[in-house]
Amino acid sequence: MHTLTTARAPFFRPGGRIEFRDHEYPEPGPGELLLRPRANAVCGTDRAFWNAGADHVPGHETSGVVIEAGSDTTTAIGTRGVVFLMDYCGRCRSCLLGATNQCLDKRADRGIAQDGGYGPLEIVSESQFFPIPDDVGFVTATMLLDVMGTSGHAIGRARLVRPDIESVYIAGAGPIGLGLLVMSRLVLGTDIPVHISDVSAWRRDFAATLGGIPVDASDPAAMGSVGTPDVAFDSSGKEVARRAALDVLGQRGALVCVGHGETVTLDVSRDLLAPEHAVLGSEYFRFDELPGNLELLRANLDYVGSVVTDVVPVEEIDRAFELFLGGETGKVVVVQGDEEAA
Repeated sequence: MHTLTTARAPFFRPGGRIEFRDHEYPEPGPGELLLRPRANAVCGTDRAFWNAGADHVPGHETSGVVIEAGSDTTTAIGTRGVVFLMDYCGRCRSCLLGATNQCLDKRADRGIAQDGGYGPLEIVSESQFFPIPDDVGFVTATMLLDVMGTSGHAIGRARLVRPDIESVYIAGAGPIGLGLLVMSRLVLGTDIPVHISDVSAWRRDFAATLGGIPVDASDPAAMGSVGTPDVAFDSSGKEVARRAALDVLGQRGALVCVGHGETVTLDVSRDLLAPEHAVLGSEYFRFDELPGNLELLRANLDYVGSVVTDVVPVEEIDRAFELFLGGETGKVVVVQGDEEAA
């Protein structure tokens, strides 16, 4: 029987209320690690928990420290790292091919249905823990997940059908759109023009500071400045944005849908056959993409870190969500422990 540890954790209540109360955490079992989360980036997916409440402690963009290890593990106590969202099985056809984001027998999504990184403790499988070196701070380390991981995977999907990318269009300048912008410049090169649209003037201006070419999504005529991009990414989840992207996409171009949400209607002859367009989906990223992204991060700490605009202590987690949902932030990160170490 597991020994239980009691610690105060933030619980989300309906209507945007946070209640701190005692919560019991088990000791790690075989193949598991007990972490002390140090930073957790706020994600748009968390909006549902903020609005409707949750029975577990959310948070799925976590960095932290191993404080206890179960049997059948090799990770040392004190190891710093980030948590891959999906507790993949490692045995199914997808996992054996490295497609851990497409696991056919996934055990859990940490922070989505099980306790996550907004709490003081978190149990994870050792297989979903990725160590980081001391020169990467906990706040910046969270960029390895949705910002770099999800975005980099989407770019990789696009390159499967369009390896000669010379221009990029991104619909939506929220956190994933900003990640697509940053990763496009790091992976494809800073000489590749990256147009990025949003209805928010603040987000367009912020994207420009990261090297994007802003486009006013509320002005249909502004799409004329985008040209005929080789690749378009939709991070907005909006049907109108996907339609607009398809309408400007160049021949042999690819539309990659990264944001969940609405649908899109295709005219097969006009949208797909004649221009040889591809429409792809991209879900999270593969665990084996983390090492390459870590090297990219270490070589570009200041640039990638500039996506983070607000760092908020967990005691003020409600303020973190108010900032994030206000729409005038990049990535908002909730931290625990002393700020210098984070």
